[in-house]
Amino acid sequence: MVAWQAFGLVFVAGLVTAVATGLGALPFFLVGEVSRRLNVALWGVASGIMLTASALGLVPEGLAHGEVTTVVVGLLVGVALVALAHRLLDDHEFDPGEYETADVRQLALILGVLTVHSFPEGIAIGVSFAALNLDAGVVPPLAVAMTVAISVHNIPEGVAISIPLREMGVSPWRMVGWSIFSSLPQPLGAVLAFAFVRVAAPLLPVGFGFAAGAMVALVVVEFVPEALETGKPLARNGYDVFAGGTALGGAGMWLLLVAV
Repeated sequence: MVAWQAFGLVFVAGLVTAVATGLGALPFFLVGEVSRRLNVALWGVASGIMLTASALGLVPEGLAHGEVTTVVVGLLVGVALVALAHRLLDDHEFDPGEYETADVRQLALILGVLTVHSFPEGIAIGVSFAALNLDAGVVPPLAVAMTVAISVHNIPEGVAISIPLREMGVSPWRMVGWSIFSSLPQPLGAVLAFAFVRVAAPLLPVGFGFAAGAMVALVVVEFVPEALETGKPLARNGYDVFAGGTALGGAGMWLLLVAV
């Protein structure tokens, strides 16, 4: 197998998930705004997908390659690093509306912050391709499931990015572009993670655990707060809508994992 072909496939998978973020802007071609109820439901779907992918996809795969303690160490490191990054970057959050007015230096800073936010998803993709063998025509089923899952999970992020841009009068096509821009670090994260687990094979269980922990942490520190803030004006603060979306996303991810 030519190495660049394997890395190219992983990069394309990461790029697909980044492009999927642009799908969040597509509703604005047809309507002026996305309802809060739908927005909260989408965050729930994304949360259900991420939690199920971690618990039923990444963690079991890690256990298949190593001891429980090794996977748990990776999981805890993933949770800790995402939580730490979230705390450190809390004062450097950017309103998507700033993308339109930022200069080159500001865009570089924005991309740096987005890299920290998007890397965990990219790492999950790269790790899931660890058993890739193009010579034998083997593409790991988990890699397919993770690529689909993270693509779907990126859609509500695209919606969240597009809402303030819509209020500024930004055209839908530019909203698509900025949404994709926000996830561009994912292909890079995927390639780096893939390279790491291929070179350091004994650390593969740690890698699976890390990816799982990072995604769970993202749900806790980003998705849930975003959904609850958006759902405040709804009946019961939107908890029931979020719970329904989470159940739907979790069930869909479970079916995907079973299918592949």
